[in-house]
Amino acid sequence: MANYAKTNIGNEGRVELHDTLSLTGAEISINDLPAGANIPFVHSHKNNEEVYGILSGKGKVIIDGEEIALAAGDWVRIAPAAKRQFFAAEDEGISFVCIQTKENSLEGFTADDAVVY
Repeated sequence: MANYAKTNIGNEGRVELHDTLSLTGAEISINDLPAGANIPFVHSHKNNEEVYGILSGKGKVIIDGEEIALAAGDWVRIAPAAKRQFFAAEDEGISFVCIQTKENSLEGFTADDAVVY
């Protein structure tokens, strides 16, 4: 078995990469909401924090009742217990990546974890 996995993302609207890439330490999804659309539910997590990176477009997220504007280039970390819901702008869609990992599980950063050959 190879020490890597590769996939290609098309225009599916939402793609979860855990199965496609055989992920074992993170959940990653790519999401597209058209103008005026939203994630149709408020949610939180038991153990996992989420990091959202806005790839294109604009919209907003409501976190624990606070409305936060989002635009391409923005990154947001959300603690597990926070209640969240995402919305595209009325006049423009939004595309984002969501990276979900267990809170406080990171034991080293790239330089500490790297083996240089």
